[in-house]
Amino acid sequence: MMFRRSAANKSTNGSRLRVRTVAFAAALAALLSPAIVFAERPTAVIPKQTIYPGETLDQSLVEVVDVTNPNLTEGYVRSIEEIEGKVTKRTLLPGRVILASALREQYAVERGSTVRLVFNKGGLTITAAGSPLQDAAVGELIRARNVDTGVIVSGTVMADGTIHVVAK
Repeated sequence: MMFRRSAANKSTNGSRLRVRTVAFAAALAALLSPAIVFAERPTAVIPKQTIYPGETLDQSLVEVVDVTNPNLTEGYVRSIEEIEGKVTKRTLLPGRVILASALREQYAVERGSTVRLVFNKGGLTITAAGSPLQDAAVGELIRARNVDTGVIVSGTVMADGTIHVVAK
């Protein structure tokens, strides 16, 4: 035997369900709206004063502000952690956002200084004095001149300031 609801009962239960659903959605939106507002509010890092190329950035030179321009393009620095210890490539003006492309890592080796060249292959390790032909940060592939022989080699800059020579 099958049962059917009458049309009057169907609409009453359906409208009650809709009212409950709308009330639940409104309560949920009221609870979540502060979290959504804070999650969507982007921030940017701006200089407090003019910062010239080659200066190392730290917290005292910059401040974090809320972004009010919705048309601001991507590629700018959003937090202090992104700039800590970085060096500027170009002049940064106060009140302007700092673009990530305007920053670089500090150099681990500088052109003309004396560094240790290290070559490893199997159990063989050869070290020599060398002079980098360019400035470079950790992990960069650069060319360096062997001070004793004058031979130019290529190698990767390591965190300790040595250059690990690559085999040809």
